[in-house]
Amino acid sequence: MSDNTPVAVTPAQALRFWARLGFISFGGPAGQISIMHQELVERRRWISESTFLHALNFCMLLPGPEAQQLAAYIGWRLHGLRGGIIAGTLFVAPGALIVLGLSMLYAGYRDVSIVQALFFGIKAAVLAVVIEAVVRIGRRALKNAWMYGIAAAAFIAIFLFRVPFPIVILGAAVIGFAGGRLSPGRFVVAGEHGNAPATPGADALAQSRPLARNLRLVAAFLLLWFAPTVVLVGFLGPQNVFAQEGLFFSKMAVVTFGGAYAVLAYVSQQAVEHYGWLAPGEMLDGLGLAETTPGPLILVVQFVGFLAAYRNPGMLDPMLAGTLGALLTTWVTFVPCFLWVFLGAPYIERLHRHEALGAGLSAITAAVVGVILNLAVWFALHVLFAEVGEQSYRGMTFYVPDWTTLNAPALLLAAGALVAMLRFRVPMLTTLAVSAVLGIVVETWVA
Repeated sequence: MSDNTPVAVTPAQALRFWARLGFISFGGPAGQISIMHQELVERRRWISESTFLHALNFCMLLPGPEAQQLAAYIGWRLHGLRGGIIAGTLFVAPGALIVLGLSMLYAGYRDVSIVQALFFGIKAAVLAVVIEAVVRIGRRALKNAWMYGIAAAAFIAIFLFRVPFPIVILGAAVIGFAGGRLSPGRFVVAGEHGNAPATPGADALAQSRPLARNLRLVAAFLLLWFAPTVVLVGFLGPQNVFAQEGLFFSKMAVVTFGGAYAVLAYVSQQAVEHYGWLAPGEMLDGLGLAETTPGPLILVVQFVGFLAAYRNPGMLDPMLAGTLGALLTTWVTFVPCFLWVFLGAPYIERLHRHEALGAGLSAITAAVVGVILNLAVWFALHVLFAEVGEQSYRGMTFYVPDWTTLNAPALLLAAGALVAMLRFRVPMLTTLAVSAVLGIVVETWVA
């Protein structure tokens, strides 16, 4: 559509929309962004097409879930800081409450045979979902040999040499910034959605926010972000599970470029191998729960936070500890998202025109393909084999599955789910539901 003049919106109208959006935001970031575009640009005309596109490109530069940040930006654009907080919070809250409830059910009833069978099928389907994400993001991000090289290097670094995820992302960003200056044509802006015309008044908005106001904004959100973790570390010590969660997921919130699948590789390996909070297959269970609920996929970290505290409750009741762990994890994951949006929103036009940022994002997106491939291989090994060992050779660490423990039914379910999604374009939720039912059938038949 053309850039028609946006209509006036009252706070009450916006509140009703954001509350509804939180319950219907299925389909991952692509589906969520599509819903917002249809509702806010085409149907309601609350913002212009150019403003929406600039905002989307801006949010893709930020760490964190871009759809949630896009909602926060639009809320800010409509009704200031309060509108942005309401929009971003309501986008997350329904899904967070649902994931919390499902985490409680998982912890309390996971040993029931039918629940085990249900998650057996879901695990296989989630493996197919992650592989499909590698293919989908790869098609968008890997435009030339340079991008393929960055993706391959990221995979080798994180899979064989266990280079930490933040370092992989930082290295890709440096390559992108440098490559964008040396050979701009090879480092095209990732995630570009068209060259929309400049939004009127954007530079005036930038100049209306002086340094002092930015500093107050940063101070307020840093206090909100870190206060719970600082208090927990002070009273319980740095080795307490709540302190560990606060510190770990705060660090994760700074490096969550490239979407939830990319950071899940980092979260999975840290939660399973370093902290011992979960077993490998349980990360797939959590991802399956998050895939079937509204809101950002990164809400899977709430599942991790719940189980970590549930299994290390200290003097607390396990369910209460799990609930507090889930809430703390959600808090430190999403509060920074508001800071990034509100700090950069007035400068959206300048950021959009910054070619070095676009080149850095392109390299990061290419690296993310390699990171997600690592996640897919890691998940595949732990879904398809009951026993997976490790061997080291000249600084490299290899996963070595015991081929006698191959789970043939899981392999067939995963292959079927992958064919359904890639060849026949079956929707993800449908694939998950059918796989869950087939998992029950297979497990019942085997038993």
